[in-house]
Formats: sequence, C-alpha cells, structure tokens
Amino acid sequence: MAAQIIRGDFGPHQFAGHLGLSRWQLRVGREHGLVPAPDVDGERWSARLAEENRGNGATVIAMFGDDPPIGSARAAARLASRIGLDVERRDVEVLVAQGDLKVISRFRGYPVYLMRDLDRLDPESIRRVVSARKGPLLDSVDATGAAMILAWPRRSFDLIAIERALPTDQLGRYALDDIQALATDENLARRVLEEKRRLALAKTRRSETRIEDALRSWLLQCTAYVDRTVDQPPDPATIGREIRALVTARAETARYERGEE
Repeated sequence: MAAQIIRGDFGPHQFAGHLGLSRWQLRVGREHGLVPAPDVDGERWSARLAEENRGNGATVIAMFGDDPPIGSARAAARLASRIGLDVERRDVEVLVAQGDLKVISRFRGYPVYLMRDLDRLDPESIRRVVSARKGPLLDSVDATGAAMILAWPRRSFDLIAIERALPTDQLGRYALDDIQALATDENLARRVLEEKRRLALAKTRRSETRIEDALRSWLLQCTAYVDRTVDQPPDPATIGREIRALVTARAETARYERGEE
C-alpha cells in the first residue's frame, strides 16, 4: 500500500493554485478579508489553513471576476472608447469621488478598478464629468484624445488624419463629430487593427529575443561555474522566472501570428 503524501505549507504561488486563483485574485481576496493571511512565519500558509479555505477561491472569483483590475490610465482609455469622449484619469478620479466607481485595490500605491465596474458605469454620468472638465471644449478634441476615443495607436491616428485632411480649429483640435465618424468606418477599423497586431507582434518578438539572451547568459554563467572558471553560480531563481516569461512571450507571439487580438 502506497504511503499517503501529506503536503507541507504553501507559498503564495502554491496557495493561489490550491484555491484556484491567480496571484492578483489572491492579493485582492486578502485585502478584502476573503482569504486569510499566512500563518507560517508570516509568509506561508499551513496545510491545515489551506484546506480550511479551499472553497474561498470560488467566493473571490464570484466577487472580482477573472479579469485583472486596471489602473486609471487604462480605465480612462476604456471609458473613452466606450462613450466616444476623451476621458482622462482625473475624470476617473471624479467618478470615484462622487461614488459612481469603486477602487477595488491598489497596485504599487496606485488605485485599480475592475473592468466590469467600468463597463457598468452610466454613460450619462461619465459625460457629465467630462463636460464639467472641458466646458466649451467639449465638442473638440486634441490628437491624443482622438486616438484614445478610437482606441488607435497615436501614430495610426496622425497618419489617417493627414490622409483624410481632417480640419482643426485655431487650437489645433479636431471636431468631435469628425472623430466619432472615423469610429464607424469599418475599412479604417480593419486597417488599424492590422497595424496594432503588427506592432504587438514586433513587441512580443523583441521580448522573446531579450528573454532568450538572458537565458543564454544564465547557461554560460552556469557552465563557467561547472568548469570552475568563476567562483559563484548564477541565481537559481532566475532560470525559472525567465523560462515562465519565455513561455508567455511565445504564446503571445503565436496568438498574434494567428491573427488573433
């Protein structure tokens, strides 16, 4: 009869996996009191505590979902694309201050928000906040704001604005109606989507190359230590971290090569 294997204590990665959570879900769950703090040296969870809280993972997922929270800049961009106005980070802060939006957590000291909370915001509430900030400039937008509304790279917008000879006012701003009209052009949308995919693919390939170079350097350092040409081995933690990063980068590259967003 095989001996029963009894698991010891859990680190953050193992504990999150035990609960069926990602690391961000574990962190947010702890902040909101849905997941207990470590009970072993303040850093790890005992097997007993892990088993007692196994079902808490489902509660965390039900409350916060599967999409990682985003910061104010990305939140503003998401709202801008949704309602067709150049929403700014300060508008997101006003929405929080007036009770329309909840800060779900903080990351590196900055507030973050659930995407589903942003998607549930009343469009009229967002428009009132933007209107209060912009005043008489509400019906116009600068190039950065236009790119945000369209969810286009700034470079793509600048090129298309020149091609279409979009008029600007004496402040160099575009009419909001012209920008919103661009958003309905399906041919432009396909063209910009292909450009975004091309840029994303180039970025992931650069990331792959950087990680591969780091791994090769680690292997050379390891070989040098084995051959006694250096006195210290490379950090063992580096190899695991870089391998995981390479797996992620290659998966992203494959996704863009298949033409997926």
